[in-house]
Amino acid sequence: MIHHGDKVENIKIAYIGGGSRGWAWRLMSDLVEASDISGDVYLYDIDMDAAKANEIIGNMYNDVEGAKSVWKYHAANTIDEALTGADFIVISILPGTFDEMESDVHAPEEYGIYQSVGDTAGPGGIVRAMRTIPMFEEIAENIKKYSPDAWVINYTNPMTLCIKTLYRVFPEIKAFGCCHEVFGTQSILSRMIKEEFGEDAKREDVKVNPVGVNHFTWLTSAKYKNIDLFPYYAKFCEKHKDGLESGGDDNWMNSTFHSEEKVKFDLFNKFGYIAAAGDRHLAEFCEGKWYLESPERVREMKFGLTTVAFRKEDLKERLETSRQYITGEKKLEITPSGEEGVSQMRAILGLGDIVTNVNIPNVGQIPNLPVGAVVETNAVFRSGSVTPVMAGEIPKTIYSMISRVCAEQEAVSDAIANRDIEAIFMAFAGDPLVTISVEKARELFAKMINNTSKYLQDYDIENFRI
Repeated sequence: MIHHGDKVENIKIAYIGGGSRGWAWRLMSDLVEASDISGDVYLYDIDMDAAKANEIIGNMYNDVEGAKSVWKYHAANTIDEALTGADFIVISILPGTFDEMESDVHAPEEYGIYQSVGDTAGPGGIVRAMRTIPMFEEIAENIKKYSPDAWVINYTNPMTLCIKTLYRVFPEIKAFGCCHEVFGTQSILSRMIKEEFGEDAKREDVKVNPVGVNHFTWLTSAKYKNIDLFPYYAKFCEKHKDGLESGGDDNWMNSTFHSEEKVKFDLFNKFGYIAAAGDRHLAEFCEGKWYLESPERVREMKFGLTTVAFRKEDLKERLETSRQYITGEKKLEITPSGEEGVSQMRAILGLGDIVTNVNIPNVGQIPNLPVGAVVETNAVFRSGSVTPVMAGEIPKTIYSMISRVCAEQEAVSDAIANRDIEAIFMAFAGDPLVTISVEKARELFAKMINNTSKYLQDYDIENFRI
């Protein structure tokens, strides 16, 4: 890495999961849009063909109209080739395949348990964590061995447990998790500002104080030009209590990622603080009868149950898009992703400070959650450092919900680290979405772990008794 005044060259980025047909392309676009950084990106993936396809696509981005920098992409044969000498490491992997995720999300439906995402909370999130954490233990060991000084940016879910694992295995790691859910809430507040004041505010103009855990983050303050937005948001929620009318079809079961924000508004009306994630995520952290009791309830609240069948079809389309990019049938374009990964890198490199929300271990930024638990708050990114902002205590009205989630995540992390399947099950049975008897929960858990047994070789699942 070489600094030349206001530019940094020869940066090495390692991308674990570099065959990605989503996050990787967003990163490629954001990188060439930045004029003051350049270097090499090493793509490592267990699917080498996918990494090679992205090597071609990544190098093609250098010639796209509007490209301001040059990045050379390399498909790495081994993880040590990717990691050695890396300045930054991006992790974006799918733990298992969509076949395993299909069980995570849909097996519980036989027991009347519905999940709108199934990758962070609920029974699906816990079983996904059983696959993911051993992978992240290995990743952390490799980072410790080959690139201990690199900055690590994680996009993989379950976010909290991934970051927790990285620090457990390698306490000196410089890792943080990025999520755009808070950005979406800032955008909703920007819409509110337009309605209330007639001003076009960018989401970055809305200054917020997030507290909580990933995908169950809340805002304890929100300001625009030093105007407290909470009183206006209360009126906004009342005005749009039947939904934000953002378009989309009326078949909520098939609308995948669509949401009318009714869950978000309902939570504000109940608790007085702004829930700062999408409805599909928020619903999964609440008591199972609140928003996910049935498909009819989901339809009433106007958000989607994202089916894995949709994800499989979407993957087919992405594979075809990849082929079309490579052949030139489809034109690459530089489109801002809305993510802040590249801005975070630039700030760490000394090219401008930023404040944004991240997931890192609690060192006191939320005083009434356990030290060491992974929490989501703002942090200041500046030259060579990421410093959490003191967000303050979680307000009492929402504390019981967030602290329970945090406690479950800590229990799941410890149980999986010890490969203690009974302890994992007890966390599973106690999750608020698991609205069935312990006996039925044991039956469901056994089915789900058997469905993903290919990825659970480290666990004694054969002796788990129903």
